[in-house]
Amino acid sequence: MKFSFRPVEGAFFELFTRAAQNLVRGTELLTELALPGADVQAVSERLVEVEHDSDSITHEIFKKINSTFITPFDREDIYRLGSLLDDVMDHLEGVGSLVYLYGLTKLPALPREMHELVDVLDQQAKLTAEAMPRLRSLKDLSDYWVEINRLENDGDRAYRMLLVRLFSGEYDALTVLKMKEVADELEAACDAFEHVSNAVETIAVKES
Repeated sequence: MKFSFRPVEGAFFELFTRAAQNLVRGTELLTELALPGADVQAVSERLVEVEHDSDSITHEIFKKINSTFITPFDREDIYRLGSLLDDVMDHLEGVGSLVYLYGLTKLPALPREMHELVDVLDQQAKLTAEAMPRLRSLKDLSDYWVEINRLENDGDRAYRMLLVRLFSGEYDALTVLKMKEVADELEAACDAFEHVSNAVETIAVKES
């Protein structure tokens, strides 16, 4: 039997879980933002509020690292995971802000591939929120990072097809520039979710 002198209880797990739950809120707001007749300004402002809440959680994690003598796992891994969760939220908020500021919801319809990317992000967020509480035991996590990787591949395919559509001549040049920037943020958010899962895998391997 393997013994560990690291504590199994602590605030870090709750903070990671809260951060991941915020990502679910973020992707749900992106889904709402893309619906016909959505109050784009109100949804975008709520996304900013969620992003600010995520920033506060990240600061709590960093403060907890500096005030805790023995951490559940390596400090650099805690710092990295907290930072990566915050990075995802930054990209989600960036998508909402750009869609609102560029007035893209005034188009007859957003491209199907953009909706597909948002759906991928929503699935990744929910999987991440389900996985964070399992960090306490470090059990049953392998399916999480495998599925996140699969979804990231789905996101890559949707992103490539979105680029094909954007440069097909269907949209005017200015709209293409605007939507390309939003597409890049969506793709970056998919990648950021995979970075979170990679950090979790690293922790699981090191602590097993």
